[in-house]
Amino acid sequence: MVFGVREEFESKQIEWKILEMQKDKVFGYCDAIEKSDVILICCENEYLPLVCKCLRQLKNNDKIVVDCTNGSYDSDFACNTCYIQENAEYERVLKGFNNLGLDYPNSDPLELVKETYFCGDSEVDKYRVKKLMELIGYKAIDAGNLKNAPLLEAFYHLRKQISYQKNEKIDYHFKLMSV
Repeated sequence: MVFGVREEFESKQIEWKILEMQKDKVFGYCDAIEKSDVILICCENEYLPLVCKCLRQLKNNDKIVVDCTNGSYDSDFACNTCYIQENAEYERVLKGFNNLGLDYPNSDPLELVKETYFCGDSEVDKYRVKKLMELIGYKAIDAGNLKNAPLLEAFYHLRKQISYQKNEKIDYHFKLMSV
């Protein structure tokens, strides 16, 4: 596993300092993408153009890209996954892990959620992403084709809005149930 960071990234937390000391774990975005088989995009939205530029420069198309980000919510809601697919000119893009948010697992101290959603157009790629999610320890829930990526982002924004409306210092999550 390698981590891609922006060029001006400063490792202030001890975990990042330890990773940087290993010399084979932390790279710039383009180098990390080149070294990876599965790419999880977990950056702030302002860095998506740089990530897309790195994806455009890939010499092969055998990598799976999973967009774990969420677009900024407003009335003209735009999905980051659509942005990545259009601007990276890369076909093998899926959506996943985005429902948890950057504050997870701190926002789920009892580990009650432990599930995440994914969507994509390739059944083979979806199967691989599902197995990765399960290997990490999550219940992986298939949300269908990539056209559902905006729904997964909206799902994240809805839970954040509920937390905001409650005006409490706690976070809310959804859990899928069948009855």
